[in-house]
Amino acid sequence: MTRQHVLVLHNELILPEDHPDYVSEIELMDNVEAVSDVLAKEGYRVTTLGVPNDPQKLIDCIRDHQPDVVFNLYEGSATNNATELYAAGIMEWLGVPYTGCPFHTLVLARSKHLAKRLFLAEGLPTAPFLVVDEGHLTKCPLQFPVIVKPSAQDASLGVEQASVVRDLEALNRRIDYVLEQFGGPVMVEEFIHGRELTVALVEVPELRLLPGTEVIFPSDPGPDYWPILSYDAKWTKGSPEFETTDYHFKAELTSELAEKIDRYSRQAYRLLGCRDYARVDFRIREDEPYILEVNPNPDFAPDRGMSNNLWAGGLTHEGFTVQLVRNALRRGRGIPPARYRERQAG
Repeated sequence: MTRQHVLVLHNELILPEDHPDYVSEIELMDNVEAVSDVLAKEGYRVTTLGVPNDPQKLIDCIRDHQPDVVFNLYEGSATNNATELYAAGIMEWLGVPYTGCPFHTLVLARSKHLAKRLFLAEGLPTAPFLVVDEGHLTKCPLQFPVIVKPSAQDASLGVEQASVVRDLEALNRRIDYVLEQFGGPVMVEEFIHGRELTVALVEVPELRLLPGTEVIFPSDPGPDYWPILSYDAKWTKGSPEFETTDYHFKAELTSELAEKIDRYSRQAYRLLGCRDYARVDFRIREDEPYILEVNPNPDFAPDRGMSNNLWAGGLTHEGFTVQLVRNALRRGRGIPPARYRERQAG
């Protein structure tokens, strides 16, 4: 019997050692190795592919290797993270089953301001916000303090202590900075004082909400510190924010708050068309949760947030890795192989 073939898709390593994101790029390969090992032990035939900026390599590899399923760990190229969306679109175009959220979900979630408008239309609570494409504001209709974010970035890129501002002058300075560094649009959001909670949802194969993870900020950080999950707090090992930010993987919630979190998370997951797994981030003020964003395909490394979420829910990273492949294979049944196995003529 021919073993089913899994192609593990990931970023091609291109960053120099002195680049600030070099470590995170290298860590991705640990994830690729862990997933590949699990699937090989499960009996699958496994190959890996690092995707460069040229999409032709992805197209050619799918046609050459003829995988039964793609395990999608691709996060976008280091020079253009929007390619995460394009890769999913190519796989859908070619008709190859793949793990994780589909193309349209990645598009909606990437545009944070658009997703928030969908939340509001659905009656889901989210912090008041406005969007700036260019220029300065002459007034701010939101209550200060506010937090300023690039609207089309992920992984907390562009989010730092200076992102939270108290007045119009500081707000315009920060808008200028974000426009210069990341481009528009810029999202300005009322800062919600309170707890921060992230909730993972997984299809195993039925949709299940895992115990919430609460971000534990330092209790006495000093006068210029804002309790936010910044880029440094997430990724920069050795930085003060990274070293003083902790996590409680089984957050304690009242029954009323837990019911709201469960309901809002499921609604948001379905609203954006998530699939396989996703994360919903909340700020909680006086037991009222506000959705910050939905994160499709969150970091799947075996020693990071998603793995800890699985552990808190009594699941394992290894078991869920296999479940993702089974989910994708189940979705792929009935797709004519010729849709992606035909070679281009000539």
